[in-house]
Amino acid sequence: VRDNPQVAQAVANMTALGRPGVPEDIGPMIASLLSDDHRWVNAQRIEVSGGMRI
Repeated sequence: VRDNPQVAQAVANMTALGRPGVPEDIGPMIASLLSDDHRWVNAQRIEVSGGMRI
């Protein structure tokens, strides 16, 4: 996606945030889920898609 402007724009058009996601968008959620704050969360599907499914 990052190397192809046409694909990046197509993905951006599908998200509520208007841009493709980058690793910095996903990493904090993963780190949060791995922390003790979420030790009781299990068997969940957590959407981190920039609003792609809204």
